[in-house]
Amino acid sequence: MGNQGMEELIPLVNRLQDVFSTIGHKCNLDMPQIAVVGGQSTGKSSVLENFVGRDFLPRGSGIVTRRPLILQLVSATTEYGEFLHCKGKKFTDFDEVRQEIETETQRLTGVNKGISPVPINLRVHSPHVLNLTLVDLPGITKVPVGDQPADIEYQIRDMIMQFICKDNCLILAVTPANTDLANSDALKLAKDVDPQGQRTIGVITKLDLMDEGTDARDILENRLLPLRRGYIGVVNRSQKDIDGKKDIKTALLAENKFFLSHPAYSHMVESMGTPHLQRVLNQQLTNHIRATLPAFRSRLLSHFLALNREAEEYRHYRPEDPARKTKALLQLIQRFAVDFEKLIEGSGDNVDTVELSGGAKINRIFHERFPYELVKIEFDERELRREITYAIKNIHGIRTGLFTPDMAFEAIVKRHIVRLKGPCVKCVDMVAQELITTVCQCTNKLSSFPKLREETEKIVTTEIREQESKCKDQVLLLIDVQLAYINTNHEDFIGFTNAHQKINPNNKKSVLGMSGNQGVAPPSSLIVIRKGWLTISNISIIKGGAKEYWFILTAQSLSWFKDDEEKEKKYMLPLDNLKLRDVEKGFMSNKCVFAIFNTELRNVYKDYRFLELACDSQEEMDSWKASLLRAGVYPEKVTVDGEGCGASETFSIDPQLERQVETIRNLVDSYMNIIDKAVRDLMPKTIMHLMINNVKEFIGSELLAQLYALGERSVLMDESPEMERRREEVLRTHTALKEALAIIGDISTSTCSTPLPPPVDSSWIQPRRATSSPSPKPPQKTVTGPKPQTRGPAPAAPAGPSRSGPPAPPSADGLQQSAGRPNRAPPSVPRRHPPAIPKPR
Repeated sequence: MGNQGMEELIPLVNRLQDVFSTIGHKCNLDMPQIAVVGGQSTGKSSVLENFVGRDFLPRGSGIVTRRPLILQLVSATTEYGEFLHCKGKKFTDFDEVRQEIETETQRLTGVNKGISPVPINLRVHSPHVLNLTLVDLPGITKVPVGDQPADIEYQIRDMIMQFICKDNCLILAVTPANTDLANSDALKLAKDVDPQGQRTIGVITKLDLMDEGTDARDILENRLLPLRRGYIGVVNRSQKDIDGKKDIKTALLAENKFFLSHPAYSHMVESMGTPHLQRVLNQQLTNHIRATLPAFRSRLLSHFLALNREAEEYRHYRPEDPARKTKALLQLIQRFAVDFEKLIEGSGDNVDTVELSGGAKINRIFHERFPYELVKIEFDERELRREITYAIKNIHGIRTGLFTPDMAFEAIVKRHIVRLKGPCVKCVDMVAQELITTVCQCTNKLSSFPKLREETEKIVTTEIREQESKCKDQVLLLIDVQLAYINTNHEDFIGFTNAHQKINPNNKKSVLGMSGNQGVAPPSSLIVIRKGWLTISNISIIKGGAKEYWFILTAQSLSWFKDDEEKEKKYMLPLDNLKLRDVEKGFMSNKCVFAIFNTELRNVYKDYRFLELACDSQEEMDSWKASLLRAGVYPEKVTVDGEGCGASETFSIDPQLERQVETIRNLVDSYMNIIDKAVRDLMPKTIMHLMINNVKEFIGSELLAQLYALGERSVLMDESPEMERRREEVLRTHTALKEALAIIGDISTSTCSTPLPPPVDSSWIQPRRATSSPSPKPPQKTVTGPKPQTRGPAPAAPAGPSRSGPPAPPSADGLQQSAGRPNRAPPSVPRRHPPAIPKPR
């Protein structure tokens, strides 16, 4: 065979295939093998039967091979077959082998010509075979029959691509001699995935069926349509021979006689025929295995090491051990407590860069959502003055007051303090919901124990709800405390004297609630509050439609640019007299939208009365609203039903009453700033103390005790079926990888191998043409055939073998790439993209 010492390589790969077929990792690990590719009725099955010397494959019209058949030929003293799905059963009658193949095929594909990519593994032991592993694939078809789908051609091509696109797979391209070789489906698929021809072996069948006066000598001598590994011609039994039960041994003798007696082939009889093909495949597969074995071993080793630690844990795992359950319960609850605290308090390790954690979201609620909710309920100037006027007139009654009544001030202040309860309670609700979400996120690590996860979530959620109720009571108490006593001696309160001095009927909008860090003097227009992408969504299609821009918000303007390079400014919008309102999502839109409009009913942008801005998420929109709030753009006041019913009333306000209204308005403004400042400061502290800290303490100290109190420790630690399957799969895979590494370790790869033939001109392989004629003009008569059928474009190219990048390394068989032949198809040859490779399931 020319490769002494390597005879055990093919049986080795057969053992590896059996090992990994049981765990479903065979395709992922890319086993060295030979894939038999060809159209329907090209003689693929007959070639395989000639190898075995027995009739064992299903026959019939149309598509017969409907599942890949992995055929492992093993040289042995006895003759029998065995299937991987029928372990321990030996088939000595090969008619029963054929029947089992048909039964197993129909089990997955049905009886009416359906196909399936799930392979059938058959091993044949015989003294008449050489060690060989082949994959018989369904023949390429064009027209669906029976219950086959309309895209049957592309399904079969995708299935073939799953095998031949792998670098460890040799391609046996079978083509009948009585058709035009330039239109061979098998050679075209092989060329798509193996453009250099390093893995392709050509087989020419039906040489005895060629028209009289024609022959395939130029093809078999590799002169007409050359392949790097050449062609081998075979003569199979005809349908008449099969129906007449012609013995395969007799057919092989007739094949040899045909080559000896044919004037075009007699000089190459030693390199033709089924026995020679079998020897060549044995030799080349052995060399191929030797070449790919080191890289294959490296993949096995990396996969083995990746599973090693997890397998060691599972190997000593005793599901019913009470001590193990107790220890595991303690460890899981401790890990849950640590994870919860890290998500709330923040952590320097394993930082999530995709989304905000629970603590960061709560911080946003405290400092963006809550202030925004406060400002939403702020009074507008007209409504406030109307209320003050009513209060003063009702206090004076029938008399005309000479002095500004302080009771009117208290009445207005208390009315607006009460309105703070809604945003405060909503803030507590949002924090509680975020805590529950964080708990669910942490319990994902308990998914292996469904009962434990369920009980943990129930106990902690109940505690959060209890603390939420207590926190709401305390928050409402804080508001009631503010209502109980109006402290007009507060150091920040302006008092009546200063209120009179501040009277200014042209007073512009006041920045209510922006005291403290946010109540300082307006920043310079150069100070940027926020940058980011927003979509202007209310531009008509005629004017270009919705478009995304880069927005920059400062204290005085909102500008947008073409992109984030900030070179091409599209518009700058002053913030004076602007407010914002929420906009409902469109029927077909998933974006969150808000609008900016002018309170004086002027156009905001060009001829648009309002500007609709869209964000990708609710969080992003809330953040933009908070930023606009900092810049002084407030939300539109929502009028409650029944409010302002007397707004249309007109009063004949005398100058004295107007001064009194202005004085109380300034007093209310000053005092509400004090209340806002206190509430914004106390709310996060109250929620942190009464809810967040208490929940953390409960999880750290009380949760485990309450789980023990349930009295169902054994039930709590019952693992899920998914966990049990995962453990069994890891142990089985780890054992298989260990066994595979031991098998490979027993083989020495230091022997010699037959070098790969040099590169040949492969420019003849072109896309299908309307007419079929060979490219060069042969010196003798050559094969001709019918015109090919016209069909649609082939599917997209596979992601497997890359044709771009650095040149291919020297082949493992010891041959360098030809320096004058780059790793691509010649420029003059139009390329056709092969089908896409389906993702492994």
